[in-house]
Amino acid sequence: MTHKSIIYLFLSLILFNCKSHVVKKETPQKAKNVILLIGDGTGLSQISSAFYFKETSPNYGRFKTIGLIKTSSSRQDVTDSAAGATAFATGVKTYNGAIAVADDSTEVKTLVEIVSPKQIKTGVVSTSSIQHATPASFYAHAINRGLYEDIAADMVTSDIDFFAGGGTRYFNERKDGKNLLTDLKAKGFGINTTALGDLEGIKDYPKMAYLLATNHMDSIGKGRGDFLPKATELGIQFLSKDKEHPNFFIMIEGSQIDWGGHANDADYLIAELIDFDNAIGKALDFAEKDGNTLVIVTADHETGGFTLSSSTKTRADGSTYSDYREVTGTFSTKGHSATLVPVFAYGPGSEAFSGIYENTEIFHKILEATNWNDKN
Repeated sequence: MTHKSIIYLFLSLILFNCKSHVVKKETPQKAKNVILLIGDGTGLSQISSAFYFKETSPNYGRFKTIGLIKTSSSRQDVTDSAAGATAFATGVKTYNGAIAVADDSTEVKTLVEIVSPKQIKTGVVSTSSIQHATPASFYAHAINRGLYEDIAADMVTSDIDFFAGGGTRYFNERKDGKNLLTDLKAKGFGINTTALGDLEGIKDYPKMAYLLATNHMDSIGKGRGDFLPKATELGIQFLSKDKEHPNFFIMIEGSQIDWGGHANDADYLIAELIDFDNAIGKALDFAEKDGNTLVIVTADHETGGFTLSSSTKTRADGSTYSDYREVTGTFSTKGHSATLVPVFAYGPGSEAFSGIYENTEIFHKILEATNWNDKN
């Protein structure tokens, strides 16, 4: 074999080897469903309490992707729930008290309004009234979060398919004398004001409303029971029941973690946090079986400046010491704080939720993970 032939053979082998190693770039899988769980007022210490006080393994521990968000509103370093939820629902920073309106008070489209025309079912669940700041920001528009009757009217005209929480009074005990429950029924809603049912009993309704309290739901300590995890599971089942259009977006709020923080009541806070963690478990169980569902767990802000500190004990001589074998919940404020709060994500597109970013990015990352912003 001549030197020239050897060179040609060598070059051919190199070219063949290069071609054989060309890897086709795979398109990342897009999520078909999104479950967004918001633990109102839940910072890292609130989450940590589940690892000390829950009798079973916390569902927070099942996540592999974790990030942090900055929570400030457009005008304030410390956000409220309305501005925080509006950031998630619309991708826009706004002032404290605003419900899905921009800083100049103009309406901005919510996730519900974006996805409903695409035949994607939507729902909201809350342990507060359904007109409260966090759930309201996903279906209503108001310049002030306290306009509960206006917000209830927006629910009637919205495209929400399932909701569960309190707030009956804003539908049927209104200053204008209207009974909006009648209007909800006219839109195809089944309405239950007594208790959660099961899918078999509601599957024939095109839409479903559970209004189980005149105003807010009771706390865990006052007998609410397992409403939140059950409503989470039922909402997911209801929104995915249509074989032709089984895809959905649902927001689930553990409202009263925040209220325990405002009250500086550690027992209240921890009981609500554990209940919320049980709801997270229902969402993850569905997502693990489904394979097409993105689960995101975060908070609008932290409340109470909550800390898990060592317990203070008193010696026989009256002096005190820190007992590092035992933790207790302590607080630095009765209001909100500006601390960064964690984000947990599981499922298709979850990797995008790591890092540190603004709260508005939750909205944009959801659209990117799903292609729901596609105009086609």
